[in-house]
Amino acid sequence: MDWKKKIFKNHNPSEFEDLAFEVFRYQIKHCDEYSNYAKALKRLNPSSLDEIPFLPISFFKSHKIHSSIAQNIEEVFKSSGTGGQRSQHFVHDISIYEESFFSAFKNFIGDPEKFVILGLLPNYIEQGDSSLVYMVSCLMNKSESVHSKFILDKPQEIPALINAAKHDGREVLLFGVAYSLLDLIDLKIDLSGCCVIETGGMKGRRKELSKAKMHELLCQELNISKLYSEYGMTELLSQAYCSQDLVFSTPPWMKILYRDQADPLTLTSGAKSSGINVIDLANVHSCSFIATDDAGVKRNNGFEIIGRIQNSDVRGCNLLVD
Repeated sequence: MDWKKKIFKNHNPSEFEDLAFEVFRYQIKHCDEYSNYAKALKRLNPSSLDEIPFLPISFFKSHKIHSSIAQNIEEVFKSSGTGGQRSQHFVHDISIYEESFFSAFKNFIGDPEKFVILGLLPNYIEQGDSSLVYMVSCLMNKSESVHSKFILDKPQEIPALINAAKHDGREVLLFGVAYSLLDLIDLKIDLSGCCVIETGGMKGRRKELSKAKMHELLCQELNISKLYSEYGMTELLSQAYCSQDLVFSTPPWMKILYRDQADPLTLTSGAKSSGINVIDLANVHSCSFIATDDAGVKRNNGFEIIGRIQNSDVRGCNLLVD
């Protein structure tokens, strides 16, 4: 079956739901861990998206969440490991991931070819096996610029790279983990004219800030005019993006639902702080229905992340039958 052709369409709501159910049936049949979880919840035959069981994201740390029919593993991505045990995502078809991030990037940010792309992602480089590093590396290759590179331990070279990009008639796009971007303030780096994509949080390196406060600080101190944020994770093969309004938008093959934090099996409207559930059709060969550890609210046609859920292992983990 050509899943890629089915997934990457501009689905209307009815088409999305039909494909989500098709993916659900495929994963119930071929992903034992997800099937066992759904059986334990007695949710093998949902009649709406609200009834589909969402797998707690922590299962990616303790189990191999993968379709038994897709035996060949092309990549294994691992989380940054700041919380101890690292999540693992076994990727059968890396071209699905590439189609997902190239399409979303082009839609929300622009063509990679018009940028010099820099990556300020030191902890991801150090840990290795990062889906984010893989994505940024592919975007760099697509940019076809000799100046595109990862900035490891020499952030002082960023101004020279900005000047080189301007000389080539290109705009600089800087992917940066949040704490490393804040470190640039201490170095008095001027990012005027740069497009910056913040991602990844503080990783225990700095005091946590609200996204609104962090964006305000970065824009003021680094002279950033275009600041975006990327919402992605090891366990998902798709990303959402937001600009200064802090409201994330998803690509057509990704959908956000909201769950009651006191009763994780019950979905809500998202009008107040709720757990974030994600349907990611690009996860077709693992699990497309993920209950994340993030809290957020619905904002018009998008969503805002407002923090992490305390004691965030989603209730129901013990229902998995080994």
